[in-house]
Formats: sequence, C-alpha cells, structure tokens
Amino acid sequence: MVFLNTDIKLMVKSFISYIFYEKRYSPTTISSYKNDLIQFQAFLSECYALENPEKADFNMIRAWLVQLTEQDYNPRSINRKIATLKSYFKFLVKKGVLEINPTLRVKTLKTARKSPTFVEEDKLLQVLNQVQFEDNFQDLRSQLILEILYGTGIRLAELMDLRWPAIDFANKLVKISGKGNKERLIPVHDTLLNLIKKYELIKRHHFEGKLKHDYLIVSDSGGLSYPMLVYKTVKKYLSLVTTQDKKSPHVLRHSFATHLLNKGADLNAIKELLGHSSLNATQVYTHNSLKKLKDVFDQAHPKA
Repeated sequence: MVFLNTDIKLMVKSFISYIFYEKRYSPTTISSYKNDLIQFQAFLSECYALENPEKADFNMIRAWLVQLTEQDYNPRSINRKIATLKSYFKFLVKKGVLEINPTLRVKTLKTARKSPTFVEEDKLLQVLNQVQFEDNFQDLRSQLILEILYGTGIRLAELMDLRWPAIDFANKLVKISGKGNKERLIPVHDTLLNLIKKYELIKRHHFEGKLKHDYLIVSDSGGLSYPMLVYKTVKKYLSLVTTQDKKSPHVLRHSFATHLLNKGADLNAIKELLGHSSLNATQVYTHNSLKKLKDVFDQAHPKA
C-alpha cells in the first residue's frame, strides 16, 4: 500500500489501513490525513519528547492547534487537522487502545462560509453541446468525464471508482458508492446513457479486449484513472468558456447543484443526489440561488 512507510508509527499505519480498506476514503483524503498525523507526531516529539501520538492528551492537542494558529494556518486547514485527530482517536477507542477520546473537548474554529464556485448554465451547455468531440477513445473519454460530473454531481473519487455494472440502463440510474461506503442512486438522462454506451464500445475496440477490469474511466494505457487526468480534462474544456481561477471537477459538482436549485429543485432532493450526510452542507448553495432571485427582482419589479 503506497501510503505506508517508515516515517509513521504503528498505530498510525493501522489507522491509515483502516480508512483505506474499510472506510474507503479517497486517495487525496488519505494522503492529507497521513500528512496531518506526521506533522502532529513531529510536534509531539519536539515539544514533549513523545514518540507515539496515541499517548497525547487534550492539553498537548490544544497546544498543537495553538501553534498552528500562531503560524497563521488557515482556519479551514486547522479544522481539517482537527477532523484528522478526531477520526484517529475515535479509531483508537474503537480498537481498545484508549478508553477516553482526548479530542472530545476539541472545538473547530469558526470560518466564513464561502459560496461554491460554479460555471453559468449557458457556458457549460456551450461546452457540452457545441464542442466537436471526435469518435475516438480520448475525445469520448473527455466528453464523458464532463457529462458525468455535470450530469450527476458526483465527486472526483466517485467518478474514478465508477464501474460498468453500476450503470442501470433499464431504469436509467447509476449506483454510486460514496463516502463511508454509503450508496446512493442517481437518475441519468438518455443523452448521457447513450454516450456511455458509445464510449464503452469505442473503449473496448481501442484496447482490443485487453482490459482486465470494468472501471468506466481508464487511462491512456488502459489502467485505472487518476486525479490529474480528470483535472486536466476539466480545466482544458472549462477554459474555453470561463476565465475564473477554479476549473476543477468539484466546480462541475457545484454547478450541478446550483443549476438544479435555480430551476426550483427541492433542497432535500439535492442533498440526496450529492450524498451529503447533513442538510447544512447543501444549504451553502442557497446563497447563489437567492442572488439570482434578487437579480430577477431588481430587473422585474417596478419599484426595484
């Protein structure tokens, strides 16, 4: 397993294995958690001569967070590190290594809620409907990446984990395995289903039956896809219609949710489609929807 090496302690290695094999966190999340724990481990060693993170107490944890604040870490970054520690110590309690979780009294920092970055509907449709994609493997893969991310709102990791059997053509649904192994069904429109069928035929012909797996999105060599492949594809085509800085796969997820809300979709339904565990995470999209309503009001009301 690529995440394990000699610079992390035994229980940390066990934790990383747990979130990889059992929790099925994305490679990006696992890498971030590992780096957080290595950083925490280094702090304990330097300040307390403590080599094993599982022996840290509340005061040591609080001292690390204070140090991060004094070093001008972004509150969101600190909260991510808090989440890492909470998850790690919860794991230790579950395994019987600890009786009491020292992070129970640790509070996250207040942060300003950012509005999600999205691409306007007309610009996205310009890419999807007007760009001429050739009938070859690479072009169809690019088109499919864009169509799936915007058509379903799934996460990058969920796209890379998507397999052919997850597509239910008869009922026009796709089964997604999300965070924490939670599964959800997402409706799929006919245009996307037809594109998937076309892509799959071209893909199988391109690799002449040599593929050893059933993942939908594959690399040029026929291996598993990887984040940079998807990032580069999304950035390339979004750059045709927008100059905004963010042109990531998550921007298409934000666009999916924002456009649904603007069209009057129920917030709870969007929550289920996105795979959010809490409605709080979905409510961030209401800011953009309210802005659109205000613009319409300002333009249309005689007294505005």
